[in-house]
Amino acid sequence: MKELKLIKALSSQTPQKETRKIIQGENLDVLDLLAKDYTDKVKCIYIDPPYNNGENYTHYDDSVHEEWIVEIKKRLRKLKPLLTSDGSIWISIDDSEVHYLKVAADEIFDRNNFVTTLIWQQRTTRENRKMFSNNHEYILVYAKNKPLFTKSINKLNGNGEQIARYKNPDNDVRGPWQSVSLNVQAGHAVKSQFYELVSPNGKKHNPPKGRCWVYNKEKMNDLIKDGRIWFGLEGNGVPRLKKFLSESELKITPDTLWLGSDVGTNKEAKKHLIKLFPDKEVFDTPKPERLLKRIFDIATNENDLILDAYVGAGSTIAVAHKMKRQYIGIDKGEHIIDYVVERQRLVLRGKSLGILERESDKNEGFEFFKLTEKDEMKNHS
Repeated sequence: MKELKLIKALSSQTPQKETRKIIQGENLDVLDLLAKDYTDKVKCIYIDPPYNNGENYTHYDDSVHEEWIVEIKKRLRKLKPLLTSDGSIWISIDDSEVHYLKVAADEIFDRNNFVTTLIWQQRTTRENRKMFSNNHEYILVYAKNKPLFTKSINKLNGNGEQIARYKNPDNDVRGPWQSVSLNVQAGHAVKSQFYELVSPNGKKHNPPKGRCWVYNKEKMNDLIKDGRIWFGLEGNGVPRLKKFLSESELKITPDTLWLGSDVGTNKEAKKHLIKLFPDKEVFDTPKPERLLKRIFDIATNENDLILDAYVGAGSTIAVAHKMKRQYIGIDKGEHIIDYVVERQRLVLRGKSLGILERESDKNEGFEFFKLTEKDEMKNHS
């Protein structure tokens, strides 16, 4: 039998109610042991498994074609029960296996729980030595229960482009605003939404054919008196509602095309690792911290539990710690000691580079475990 042996608690004791674990061991075996305590407890799983693209990388052999899909399915079956009812799993993959992986994940998570396929621009330079310059990878997203996940998902904070839409051409004391339409489709309208609107300068306005006003006449006149209806600089334009930046919560729905300029690239992540470990041979295709942050911004909230069963260079748990999430990171190689544990120590000291630089907190810590054979004689003594 096997067990998880605590090797060391790093920096400080982790609070009993919080999970911050790095585990060295074969993920299939580790997931079996985690099932007892973590079934229905993990809000977000991110995995970056070997892509089976026929290449060998530093720290990984990625060329076992025949067994790849079988092995991935074994792990997906063990990962699914760990998710909370509104949890989700995000799987990085490239062209070589994305379609086979989609079919396998449909079988395990149910096609109805498929959320989307994200396209990530993992490189911005052109590769001229190949037939096509392959500049993107995919992230498959599945929910354990799609309707529940839909209710829990977070929108993203608006960026400079959204803020730039707000202007103040009339010097309104309430600050910058943007105008939005005041008419809607008339299919479900009531009688009070059909009327002739008279602007302050006396010009008359009617909604376009097949449409009606958003508000009834009394509400519309109140908004006009409050200076919240815009008729253009000269007062003759089509009426539009002024939406003030100061009253707006700028949130946007995530799109499915994630540019390297927004979430980072493999090159950015590799440079990050070289700065952290200048004397070591780093991973060939690590994931950038900005990419993981985007995922966790959407799928989790503070103190939620995140799991990565192929922790690799440790980006997942480094970001999770910085974002004040709980986490479990699993991998079997010795790199988990040389890179992942050491990287997490740097996170604690506030010297990890990447996203969310901040000072260390003496009350923070994490635990390092190793999968070992259980001593049966000792266990029964």
